[in-house]
Amino acid sequence: MIRIALTVLLFAGCSKTDAKPKTPPPAPVTAGKVGADGLRHVPVEANKEGYTPDKIAGKPGEKLVLVFTRTADSECISQVKVGSAAPVDLPLNKPTDVAITVPQSGQVDFACGMDMFHGVVVAQPAS
Repeated sequence: MIRIALTVLLFAGCSKTDAKPKTPPPAPVTAGKVGADGLRHVPVEANKEGYTPDKIAGKPGEKLVLVFTRTADSECISQVKVGSAAPVDLPLNKPTDVAITVPQSGQVDFACGMDMFHGVVVAQPAS
C-alpha cells in the first residue's frame, strides 16, 4: 500500500503541464528617470534570479543609461556584457552606469559574464 502511494506521488510530481509561463512585457518607454545629462536612466537589479527588469523598451535611436546594481554576492552576475561591448564589472551594492543606444529596430542583448542570465533592450517605435 505504501509503495502504491509513493508511486502515485512520484508520478504526480513529474506531471507535465501544457501551460507556458507568460513573459512579462518590456519595462515601458517611460521607465526610469531623465537625469541632469538629459538621458533616461533605467535601474536594473542584478540578483540570483537574473535581471529586473529583464526587458526594457526604448525609442529607436534613444540614448539610455542602464544603471546596474548587483544585490547578490554571486560570481555569475559580477559582470554584464551589453551587445558586443567588453564586459563591465558590477561591484556588490554599487550602482554602475552602462550607456547604450536603442537600435532603430530589434533589440540589444545583455547577459551576465557566464552567459546564464539575459536581458534585452527593445526598440519600440512610436505608435
